[in-house]
Amino acid sequence: MADQPLPLASARIAGLILAGGQGARMAHQDKGLVLLHGAPMVAHVARRLAPQVGRLIISANRHAERYAQYGTVVADGEPALGDFQGPLVGVAAGLAAALNAGSAVASTADDDWLVAVPCDTPFLPADLAARLIAEAASAQAPLAYAMAGGQRHAACMALRLSLLPDLRAYLLAGDRKVGLWQARVGGVAACFDDAPDAFMNVNTPEELAAAERYVGFAS
Repeated sequence: MADQPLPLASARIAGLILAGGQGARMAHQDKGLVLLHGAPMVAHVARRLAPQVGRLIISANRHAERYAQYGTVVADGEPALGDFQGPLVGVAAGLAAALNAGSAVASTADDDWLVAVPCDTPFLPADLAARLIAEAASAQAPLAYAMAGGQRHAACMALRLSLLPDLRAYLLAGDRKVGLWQARVGGVAACFDDAPDAFMNVNTPEELAAAERYVGFAS
């Protein structure tokens, strides 16, 4: 069996929670702040992601003061790109924030990673970051995204910080499709068939009710 990549120190990984959506299917509520089992959804996501990374960044369009208790808040968008333009705009903001903050250890952007997840996936795997990065490293790819049960979860991804210039060029050209950009940069799939429920999305009131029923089993 081939040698497995050694685990990457969490100091070399930044976590990004994407909370810049409009919540159109949730009566335009800020989904990260919608309560699930008595706590904002972002709190559930942060609780699962924080132990896997060196620091947390929150990309948001509103309620920055409420998100600040979970990590460093950055605006989701800029004048050249606009607000509410999809997850890749938030990823670009997170990459820029991670680069500006610098690593806790001496390295280049090629050595450091950002693990991005949506704010409406409250049951993420405890080993998400390690598995995504290991898959990308094994394939010598700059990016890996989650696959589970035959479904692609493109917004759950690990990517090298050095991808920021390429991503910005893609966005400035007017493109917003996540899967298309991931394919362009050579992204690979990381299989999570052992944990398909971990990527449950909460986009509607009905899905929120289902998540309330499920949360007792996932805690």
